[in-house]
Amino acid sequence: MESNILLESGTNELELLEFIVGENSYGINIAKVNEVMFYQELTPIPEASPEIEGVFIPRDKLISIIDLHKVLHTQKSCADNGMFIICQFNQLDVGFHVSSVKGIQRISWTDISKPPSIVSNSEQGLATSMATGIAKVNGRIIVILDFEKIVSDLHKSAGLDMSGVSDINNANAIDSEKCLVVADDSPLLNRLIVDALKEKGFHNIHSFRDGQDAWEFVSQYENESDILSKIACVVSDIEMPRMDGHRLTKLIKDHKTLKHIPVILFSSLINEQMKAKGEAVGANAQFSKPQIKMLIETLISLIQD
Repeated sequence: MESNILLESGTNELELLEFIVGENSYGINIAKVNEVMFYQELTPIPEASPEIEGVFIPRDKLISIIDLHKVLHTQKSCADNGMFIICQFNQLDVGFHVSSVKGIQRISWTDISKPPSIVSNSEQGLATSMATGIAKVNGRIIVILDFEKIVSDLHKSAGLDMSGVSDINNANAIDSEKCLVVADDSPLLNRLIVDALKEKGFHNIHSFRDGQDAWEFVSQYENESDILSKIACVVSDIEMPRMDGHRLTKLIKDHKTLKHIPVILFSSLINEQMKAKGEAVGANAQFSKPQIKMLIETLISLIQD
């Protein structure tokens, strides 16, 4: 699927594909979507999780289908078989079975709120741990799902690839008190990133669930003459409520003092178009989840320079 917004940098906007599961509206960043398809017959996988409906092979590519009705514990509300949203992120090809697709909504990340800090949202019948944002569009509430958590809960390798992290040779290479900033709206991946950095000896880590909070923390040091003594590096996801990673990077790199802070973009959305956007806003490095080993090696190199 093509979208003009993919060619723009630092606008803090996204195009959200709105879809229906049961009777509620949900959303996914269009940058994650390869294709929307009508229902296809699937081949079940023996002993797979109930949420994994089966597999099919369109155009010689094996795709697993996750039934969002089962993930969200809701009934199919339509007479037909619904639709598939085919995605690629975290280096996996996966599809999501939904009731229907409504269309594309272009909105600002500032119009997306973080989920409420309560156990569940009774109006949507959805645990907040399954959502990364809440948007209101034309009077409708659209819940932006944590697709990375959904997939990693069913496919453990889709979280972070920790292989090789313990082998990174960082003896006498880092100052463990150097301040690192981590911004990722997925609670699961935020925690995994912080834990991986702590394993390599970093202790002074400030983590945030959206780019706005990360920016407010970083910008308090805008008048520091030695900015790297305050913040050694920023590691940011791209899609986050209120302010996305491209906008965060642009604000840092456009500032006369803060621009010296290395910024690494670490996202499931890293592809050629997204790399171009990251380069345009001044990111020092970009890695696709789950390449945490490469991220940590690059981070150590950047803060040693």
